[in-house]
Amino acid sequence: MGGDFGPEPIVKGCIEALMERRFNPILVGRKNEILPLIPEGFKDKILIVEASDVIDMSDAATDALKRKESSIYKAVDLVRKGEADGVVSAGHSGATMTVATLRLGRLKHVLRPALVTLLPNKKQKRTVVLDVGANVDCSSEHLEQFAIMGKYYAHDMLGINIPSIGLLANGEEDSKGNEITKETFKRIEGLEGFIGNIEGSDIFDGSCDVVVCDGFIGNIVLKSAEGVAGTITHLIKDYIRRSPIAITGALLMRKVFKLLKKEMDYAEVGGAPLLGIKGCAIVSHGKSNSKAIKNAIFQAINYVDTGVNEHIERTLTERAN
Repeated sequence: MGGDFGPEPIVKGCIEALMERRFNPILVGRKNEILPLIPEGFKDKILIVEASDVIDMSDAATDALKRKESSIYKAVDLVRKGEADGVVSAGHSGATMTVATLRLGRLKHVLRPALVTLLPNKKQKRTVVLDVGANVDCSSEHLEQFAIMGKYYAHDMLGINIPSIGLLANGEEDSKGNEITKETFKRIEGLEGFIGNIEGSDIFDGSCDVVVCDGFIGNIVLKSAEGVAGTITHLIKDYIRRSPIAITGALLMRKVFKLLKKEMDYAEVGGAPLLGIKGCAIVSHGKSNSKAIKNAIFQAINYVDTGVNEHIERTLTERAN
């Protein structure tokens, strides 16, 4: 209910997902607003759980813990009770992360959950970046755990046998970085797949599968990447409008532009999983369209089916003993 465009793209995305894959969707929110959006042929395939309250983007994230009739609280509680396997939300991201972390709890030995995003790279694949906003201040132990969680996300979800892991710093040399990154380097030096420090440009050249950083830096990276993508798109369109020759070239390059747009489109990924919690929570963009919601649902299904959580918990237990 809490997305920028209300329940319409959520319902539409859910129906699009149902047309491609078999699963049991539960829509949580105001039934009187949701039901009219569902076509007759799908009403018997979708369960609606009534939730009268909605957490607005302007509300504090912690408010959601007190507002037990809100759609996000009730949706997460379905996962906690075992009545659902995962939750997808395009609403208040802070509220989603807070409720999911505190109501579902953390996996054994996980100190802090991390939010993951997938950024495009030159090899026409995706680079895993974490954390991108769940934790502003992190210790070296937190970053060590992010490296492990990111490794298994890349292995299980992206099918990379031994993911390469880089620690984001201001230079590739071992001596670069602040005190936290230097301590983290020592902690994960022996981790399978660790390639050392990497710089910001390495995120997009495909040389590294998993990029580890704190949520403050990660969120800046994510927002900067979105901004650069938007600016480049705007500049290309502007140059094409100004030049007749460019218009001709653009017509010839239409397929290339279409592929580029698809590569940069966040809707292709759908949402960011919150790693380290007991269950599955996918945090989608507030401006998510139906395509983004469909892909977020698919990501949730794949997350549950691949057993990412079990692999993370087992490895952290081994390292703790």
